Amino acid sequence: MPHFLNINTFNFLVMKKDIPIKKVEDVAIAILPREDESGEVDESLWNVFIVNMKPEVLKGVLINSRGYGEVEGEEKKTSVLRHFFEEIQANSATLIEPIQADVFELANEYWVSFQYEGYMYDKKYVFVNGSIDKMNFTTIPYIEKMGVMIK
Repeated sequence: MPHFLNINTFNFLVMKKDIPIKKVEDVAIAILPREDESGEVDESLWNVFIVNMKPEVLKGVLINSRGYGEVEGEEKKTSVLRHFFEEIQANSATLIEPIQADVFELANEYWVSFQYEGYMYDKKYVFVNGSIDKMNFTTIPYIEKMGVMIK
């Protein structure tokens, strides 16, 4: 028995294989404790940054953030927040959003899409439950402060 594809399925299969999938490199998400004007650290409120370690600008950057997981046997999830940046400058860190320490017991996901050198890139960064902790601190590039970072 012959197998026939309709034209839409055929076009989709041809197009999908023709799309290059490029790996995201030199872009990270970092979460740092927030400091007030006097330099005092506020343990309850932190800041989330996108870090562009590329020598060129990222364009059309879309970031979806959400938290999800189980707390004391009950499923929890946060609202999905969407952020758009026309450009993220080369060799820089840009503030995405504040984050409350209360949600660190959830997985915190940042789905980043951007255009670079004529291609669309896409990567999901997930800070799993317990990963946003001082024992995982590293120096965050361009901010030169300690925080947790996923490349």
